[in-house]
Amino acid sequence: MSMTPPLDGFRIVEGSAFVAAPSGGMALAQLGADVIRFDQIGGGLDARRWPLTVEGESLYWAGLNKGKRSIAVDLRSERAQELLTELIGIVGTFLTNFPARGWMSYSALRQVRADLVMLALTGNRDGSTALDYTVNAAMGYPLATGPVDSTEPVNHVLPAWDLICGQTAALGLLAADRRRLLTGEGTLMSLALSDVALAAVAALGHVAEAQINGTERGRFGNHVYGAYGAEFTTADGVRVYVAGISPKQWSSLLEATESSDAVAAIAEAQGLDFDDEGDRFAARVELSAAIRPWIASLTIAKVASRFDELGVCWGRYQTFKQLVQEDPRCSVDGGLFREVDQPQIGTYLAPGSPLAFDGMLAAEPAPAPRLGEHTEEILADDLGLTTAEIGSLRANGTVA
Repeated sequence: MSMTPPLDGFRIVEGSAFVAAPSGGMALAQLGADVIRFDQIGGGLDARRWPLTVEGESLYWAGLNKGKRSIAVDLRSERAQELLTELIGIVGTFLTNFPARGWMSYSALRQVRADLVMLALTGNRDGSTALDYTVNAAMGYPLATGPVDSTEPVNHVLPAWDLICGQTAALGLLAADRRRLLTGEGTLMSLALSDVALAAVAALGHVAEAQINGTERGRFGNHVYGAYGAEFTTADGVRVYVAGISPKQWSSLLEATESSDAVAAIAEAQGLDFDDEGDRFAARVELSAAIRPWIASLTIAKVASRFDELGVCWGRYQTFKQLVQEDPRCSVDGGLFREVDQPQIGTYLAPGSPLAFDGMLAAEPAPAPRLGEHTEEILADDLGLTTAEIGSLRANGTVA
C-alpha cells in the first residue's frame, strides 16, 4: 500500500552548503517536495567533504541530498544567474545560506515573482559568519560537558545547532507557504544559526538559571542534571545507560535491579524522598552504588532481557559500526530504512522521514542526485528551453 506524499506538489529551489540548509531541504524532499538544488559546475564546498569512499565519493553529500534534483551551472555566468532567477520565479520558494545579495537578493528575485517565499540562513543575526562549532563554543555546553573534574572545554561531535536550524528552516518555509496560500503575500525570512542555539539554550532554562538564580551549571559527567541517569558496565564488559526520570521508569529500574531495599535505606539515612527526581539527583552517587552490583553481575543478554521485561528505560553504548551491524532499528525491518542504490557509491541503508503517516513512510527514500544529474531535465521541463538552446549553454560552459 502506498500513499501520496504529504508535500506532493510543493516545490523549492535550494542553494546551499554545509549542514543546516541542505538538511532543511532534504527534510522537505523526504515528505515529497520537489527540491531542486543548484551548484557550481564541478561541485561546491560539499561535493567532496568527508567521509569519503575509497574512490573519493562524498558520503556527506549523499547523506544530505537524498531525493533532490540537481542542476550544475557556472554561478559566475550572468546567463546562469538569469536562468536560476527564472527558475526561482517559476518555483516560487527559495532556501539558501549563500550571501543573499546581488542577483540572489530578495529584492532582485521578487522582481520575477511578487509572492516569492525566501529563507536566508546566516551564521549570526548581523550577517557575520559562524559555524556550528563556533556557535556551540559560546553557548556554555562545552564547559558543562565532560568529566566532573575537568576544566577544559569539551566539544561534542554532533552538529546539533545545524540540524535544529535545518528543521526550523523547513518549518518556516511551510509556515510562509501557508501564509501565502491564505493572503497571497510572499515573505523574506532570515534565520541565524546562533539565534537557533540561543533559543534552545533559553528554552532549556539555562538563560533563566544564570539570570534568576545567579548560578553556573557545573559538570556532572554522564549524570542527568536534576534527575537520575547513569552509566554502568555489565559482567561481559558492555556499557549501558539507564534513566529513571518518570515514576514508572524509577520503580521499574529498582525492581529490575533488585535494589529497592538498599535505595530505601539511602533515603532514610539522608532524609530524602526518591519520589522527587531532584532528590534522586542529589543522591546520584549513592544510588548508582546500590544499583551497580546487580548490573555488574550479569551479561548484557540477561540485563537486556530483564530490563525489557519490566520496561526499564535504558540504552546500550555502541559504535557506529555496531549500530549498523547489530541494532535491528538500523535495518530495513526497523521501518525507517530502505536499501537505496546510490550512483557511484553502491547500495546501502538510507532513511526516509522520521515522521510516520498512518504507520507508513511519507515517501520512499530516494538516492541523492549526481552533481548536475537533472540539469537538462530542469532546463527543458521547468524552464522550457529547446534542445538547441540547451546545447548552446552546454557548449559555452554555462551549464554542465
